[in-house]
Amino acid sequence: MHFFSQDCQYEHPWSHVVIGMWRKYPNPRCSHVVSVDVVDRSVDPQTGIIRTERILGCKQKAPRWIVKLFGGSEDAFVREICFVDPATQDTTITSVNLSLSQFASCYEVVRYTPAGHNRTHFTQTAEIQARMNIWRSAADGLEKWLVQRFEQNAHLGKVAFTDVLRTLWEERHGHPAMSS
Repeated sequence: MHFFSQDCQYEHPWSHVVIGMWRKYPNPRCSHVVSVDVVDRSVDPQTGIIRTERILGCKQKAPRWIVKLFGGSEDAFVREICFVDPATQDTTITSVNLSLSQFASCYEVVRYTPAGHNRTHFTQTAEIQARMNIWRSAADGLEKWLVQRFEQNAHLGKVAFTDVLRTLWEERHGHPAMSS
């Protein structure tokens, strides 16, 4: 199993970040995400927590050895479940790959929480595990490639999200946003 994690602070209030979260895709900086479909959305009447389940469609170019070994295509799908708690101002997003999950799994957790005046703390972790116990060296190679791909996409996602937040700020306030 391999791990990835990162954290940072956005110079925007939590409410602004949550609004931006829903506008992250489509985004030219994250061109690997080609579709987003909301499967379910509900609000718990007692807690006010908003639960949203989405399926993200992605295009990923896998190394040739992976395609030869496992088959498949560039099309990949991810299930995402998001909980937004307005009372505690905590947003938690979990996601897991649906495509090729019999060979490898990627479980991601993202959190947005307030971090003081007009700032939001972002944390992201991912656990990536190949499911090929017989071919441990191939599994290790697959996990390393998946972590590398995840890290590249996470960087692109962070840059893209910063752009979304900046655009939202400018739309709302009519002047350039604070730096993130």
